[in-house]
Amino acid sequence: MQYYSDIGLEVHVELSTRTKMFCGCPVVDPTVALPNTAVCPVCLGMPGTLPVVNKQAVAFAIKAGLALHCQIAERSVFARKNYFYPDLPKGYQISQYELPISYEGWITINSSQGKKTIRIRRAHLEEDTGKLNHCNQESEPHSLVDLNRAGIPLLEIVSEPDMHSIEEVRAYSQELRLLLRYLGVTSGDMEKGAMRFEANVSMRANQQEALGTRVEIKNLNSIHAMEKAIAYELVRQQKILEEGGVVLQETLGWSENRSETFTQRSKEEAHDYRYFPEPDLPPLIVERAWTESVAAEIPELPEQKRARYQGELNLPVDKSEAVIQDKAVSAYFDEALKAADDIAADTIANWIIGDLFAWLNESGCSIQEIKICPHELVNLIRFNQQKVINKNSAKEILQDMLRSGKTAQGVIREKGMEQISSTLELEKVVTQVLQRYPAEVASYHAGKETVFNWLFGQVMQATQGKADPQKVREILKKALA
Repeated sequence: MQYYSDIGLEVHVELSTRTKMFCGCPVVDPTVALPNTAVCPVCLGMPGTLPVVNKQAVAFAIKAGLALHCQIAERSVFARKNYFYPDLPKGYQISQYELPISYEGWITINSSQGKKTIRIRRAHLEEDTGKLNHCNQESEPHSLVDLNRAGIPLLEIVSEPDMHSIEEVRAYSQELRLLLRYLGVTSGDMEKGAMRFEANVSMRANQQEALGTRVEIKNLNSIHAMEKAIAYELVRQQKILEEGGVVLQETLGWSENRSETFTQRSKEEAHDYRYFPEPDLPPLIVERAWTESVAAEIPELPEQKRARYQGELNLPVDKSEAVIQDKAVSAYFDEALKAADDIAADTIANWIIGDLFAWLNESGCSIQEIKICPHELVNLIRFNQQKVINKNSAKEILQDMLRSGKTAQGVIREKGMEQISSTLELEKVVTQVLQRYPAEVASYHAGKETVFNWLFGQVMQATQGKADPQKVREILKKALA
């Protein structure tokens, strides 16, 4: 019997606001701030305090919802989700349930099977919990709680179970992260917890229409961990079904050390959380004019860039994807295109993906930090195409520009690196080289054709690499004929 997997994801996205969802406490870097320093009576849930909705978080939620092709609710409602856990100071979480801010959307992914649409059930606003730090010392095991994260705005994006393989899960996660980073609504930094995953996984026999029993794998902090957890769970569930057993509905954790899932608790249903409308917050009203103004701020998104790069510019898929994966790189590429109506997009992409990426990896800089602007990169490429300098010299000049911030023309003049293209001058150098190495010339005429490349190298060395390589080859062939 064949088995079929159904996978849906709940993605918790930390929104890039300056303050928390319902109070004025700053959102701080968890790797820098001291524990429990960015807190106040509101996010700690003290008696008598009242929450106030963060307008910027709502705007980010609208923007993300629109980019995910969701319906934006003109009226949505915050609710209390009641559960008790040490990192939840109020004993409940303010979230949205029955009436979320956005719903019924979709996102397109690319896989080896081609394009596929993954449906988005809802994308709703809520507040984050705190963070538990566990210390497993044998003598005195304990846990410490840091509430700096409690109350930070989250957008929870819930997909339908439309993914059926690890490849599709990876493609969906990466495309969603890329989209949200292009929108500027989140850093997407998974190392700092800005994006976290929960996977709903079930299996069924291929002739069975109804979905199998679903388990939820909680708190997956990287795409890699999520892939491993889902892969393990699919094997586990299939084995149970093949042996005639029943998969239990439960919430699972993932042990990175043991590379296996483990039971946390039996799966709660919605009624277990005792949802009811948040009494301290009125319904959230999003007027159509606000939605339209947010829509006008949405930039060109990855899917639109793919259409432009691959369709209008004929850029190969691999190069297009390499440029698109970083919004700042894509912006740099677009600025270079504006300055280079006489240079092919493919040529500019080659320089960025090859030489600039190598520099970024070596230096640890981002593309926003490099000392060469797109216009100057184009000037360098143009000097090479106009044979003012050859390709090797251009690469050397680029390194100098990246280190010093000098212009291409400035480095060329300073180092005297203009390419020698004069036929008469190159003929003189070729003649001198052939006269200097008569034995090698004789060897070439005797049939050892590889000597040609050696003689070519001697000519280039004699001109300190400034000679036009193509002209040198033509003149050398003629001289040896």
